[in-house]
Amino acid sequence: MEELLRFEQVSYHYDSGDGREALFPVSVSLMMGEKIAVLGSNGAGKSTFFLLANGVLCPCSGTIALQGEPVGKREKQRMQLRRNIGLVFQDPDVQLLAGTVEEEISFGPMNLGLPEEEVRRRVEAAMESLQLTEYRGRGPQYLSGGEKRRVAIADVLAMEPKMMLLDEPSSNLDPAGRALLEDTLESLHQKGITLVVATHDVDFAWRWAERVLVFHQGRLERDASPSEVFADKELLSRCGLEQPMLWKVAQALGVPVPKYPEELSKQ
Repeated sequence: MEELLRFEQVSYHYDSGDGREALFPVSVSLMMGEKIAVLGSNGAGKSTFFLLANGVLCPCSGTIALQGEPVGKREKQRMQLRRNIGLVFQDPDVQLLAGTVEEEISFGPMNLGLPEEEVRRRVEAAMESLQLTEYRGRGPQYLSGGEKRRVAIADVLAMEPKMMLLDEPSSNLDPAGRALLEDTLESLHQKGITLVVATHDVDFAWRWAERVLVFHQGRLERDASPSEVFADKELLSRCGLEQPMLWKVAQALGVPVPKYPEELSKQ
């Protein structure tokens, strides 16, 4: 599997006056085509990790490499990260600024200086992928929470990134919205996009992710498969996490842990 993004002893601290590290030195490689869940309580370092990966923040120490090439600290160099590593914020209202959905999705490609025809192609493809064609003339501010989330994802998709970072994408969504989100993530994965999702939903992480990163108090505590992470009760307790519900049910029944509830009836 080809390496897409690598952190080498990357750390960061905000200018809060106390010099406290928001992210202690972390070394990790993210590969092409992976589905990764990022777990941790509030303040664990997940959002800082995302902002560094996307080039919004510049490391205080260490190096970030994109497909093997170190990314410098100059704004122009960090733009390479933003073109390849898309970030969908937890609150879509922070991200949505244009008057219509179509204008919103076209903003990123236009900023890349692409020809008008290419911008139009990307916008149409993104709207079609996220089922937003009928909303093209609507103001984003008048959409539901789930619809705004899809527009925010389409924003990033139109940039044709190699990786998408999604910060708590299921927050404030109803069950139907969460189901549609998971369908959307599967569609994006089928396009070959690496997906990294920060979430508090351990049930989602168990059934969806191929790999889990656990952050705690600014440190990367574990990088392992979902099975290894959720079997480690000491790690979960220390990091303020729980086992998925299916783990608890399967253990109570003394059967192997399935990915989906309907698999329990087959055991």
